[in-house]
Amino acid sequence: MSTTAVFDAKPYDLTYLRQGARPGQELQFHEFRLDASTAALARGAETVCVFVRDHVDRTCLETLKQAKVRHVALRCAGFNNVDLVAAKELGIAVTRVPAYSPHAVAEHALALLLTLNRKIHRAHNRIRELNFSLSGLVGFDLCGKTAGVIGTGKIGKITAEILRGFGVTVLAFDVFPDTKWAAEKNVRYGSVEEVLQQSDILSLHTPLTPETHHLVNQRTLALMKPNVTIVNTSRGKLIDTTALIQALKERRVGGVALDVYEEEDGVFYEDLSGEVLQDDELSRLLTFPNVLITSHQAFLTHEALTEIAHVTLTNIEHLVTGKPFLAGTQLA
Repeated sequence: MSTTAVFDAKPYDLTYLRQGARPGQELQFHEFRLDASTAALARGAETVCVFVRDHVDRTCLETLKQAKVRHVALRCAGFNNVDLVAAKELGIAVTRVPAYSPHAVAEHALALLLTLNRKIHRAHNRIRELNFSLSGLVGFDLCGKTAGVIGTGKIGKITAEILRGFGVTVLAFDVFPDTKWAAEKNVRYGSVEEVLQQSDILSLHTPLTPETHHLVNQRTLALMKPNVTIVNTSRGKLIDTTALIQALKERRVGGVALDVYEEEDGVFYEDLSGEVLQDDELSRLLTFPNVLITSHQAFLTHEALTEIAHVTLTNIEHLVTGKPFLAGTQLA
């Protein structure tokens, strides 16, 4: 019998992890997040299963070590919330799910783009109030436009391929360009500046690194077309929110669709409908008619949740049996 403490557990986590659990795997679910103040509650578990909002810093890891936890299993791809150096020093293994369903995220990016462009969300609200007017709902054809895709990993590539299916010219940037794929899919690579300057649509699919932090900022926004539509389903901190709001106020951006936000911690995944939103910049973003925001849900498909549970639970099983973790999943 192995015990795993699952933190920041949502109803869908309970459903898919329970369905995928193997004989001998006991799962203890906690609605609250893992951090230094809650780490002691993992005592008795060999593994803690965490998500992007959990704070697994050195202090937290030291407490986990004292509690005899041997494994931090991230049920997500991102890992910037874990101190990997400290984990390695303490002998605590860290695994993640590097690729659960790139189609889920890429398709959500296109859903955001189409909804924002054709004002589907606004039309839906009107119709429910029996307002059948078409005033203010004009969009544009995707066909013939140029889309910039920054980051051509699995998600970025699928996004580019879907866009090509709409008749969109795709201009991409990646620090490690896949020229063979680009030639096969009729995608052209260019510099970051070229992508920013020529794109009618900009879709972000790059990981968060010191180099990509606030990739979209006051300087880079000034390079973009005045009617550009920006889509971000990657990491919130790729965009400088203050600079974005200023560009929106000055009508230098045609539209913005976000599934991530740089200060989403404590807001996204929560029901705050009965409270006053304390984040002034998020509140301001929500006032713009050309801004569409979803709550970090791009991954939320049956296929993705099934794969997340499978990879996570397999690695937990392998820790107990002494087998190697699944290829490409171990970070420390």
